[in-house]
Amino acid sequence: MMTTLYIKNMVCQRCIMVVQQQMDALHLQVADIKLGEVKLKETLQGEQREALKAALLPLGFELIDDRKSRLIEEIKVAIIHLVHHQGMDAKTNLSDYLSANLQHDYAYLSALFSKVEGSTIEKYFIAQRIEKVKEMLVYDELSLSEIALRLNYSSVAYLSNQFKKVTGLTPSHFKQLGRDRRKGLDQV
Repeated sequence: MMTTLYIKNMVCQRCIMVVQQQMDALHLQVADIKLGEVKLKETLQGEQREALKAALLPLGFELIDDRKSRLIEEIKVAIIHLVHHQGMDAKTNLSDYLSANLQHDYAYLSALFSKVEGSTIEKYFIAQRIEKVKEMLVYDELSLSEIALRLNYSSVAYLSNQFKKVTGLTPSHFKQLGRDRRKGLDQV
């Protein structure tokens, strides 16, 4: 019998690798692993669950047991996937995207997220987009115009204003400061 585990703060490929290492160390047979979720080939027993919790916690991960917390984590993973992995399309509407991917009304998702996180989905989405902009600026492969286009900003001015509002710096000043100002995705 398979067991599905939901894990908080699994936000990048490195996280998947670290969680996989913990599963291997505890001799847990993984059938599938992706951001925020691990499917085990067997049922997880009580003492195994406690050992896994103890192994994950110092690494910044937590097992999620309640349905609402799982849904919050699914919202975060969906946004991270959209911004950092999938690439945004000009037609992508965040509320439609989340509703379609999570099979819940956006108003419900938004209210739940705000209640639990103390911030809005939109602010989380903006924070993720700004982190992606930071990443692209640090790699120095694209102009600000190309970054704005790739991340579906309506203009370079809008991107620059939002960037300054969130970071307190202009994109060009940030670029001069370099890598020191970037956060890990789990810190956003």
